Amino acid sequence: MEPYRVPFEFDRSTPPRYRLRNVGAEPLRGVTVTLVGSGMMPAGLPRVMWPGSELELLIRGDDLARDAILVIRWMRPNGDDYLWRVAF
Repeated sequence: MEPYRVPFEFDRSTPPRYRLRNVGAEPLRGVTVTLVGSGMMPAGLPRVMWPGSELELLIRGDDLARDAILVIRWMRPNGDDYLWRVAF
């Protein structure tokens, strides 16, 4: 059995606007993004992300690389639940 690869790409190139892209082959349900630590990010509702779709995030903070992480949660079509922790 082949390991499951994280189906996201996180684009850090244009802060404070960041992009989360579904680079996988399946729709992902219940996608939520949570900022842990210092910084500010508008709250968003869980959503479905189709293959190739993007979510733009506005995240502000003095030193995100030192003081914060982003946690992305999603469910695969079979109902399996995943978390991915992203550093700035």
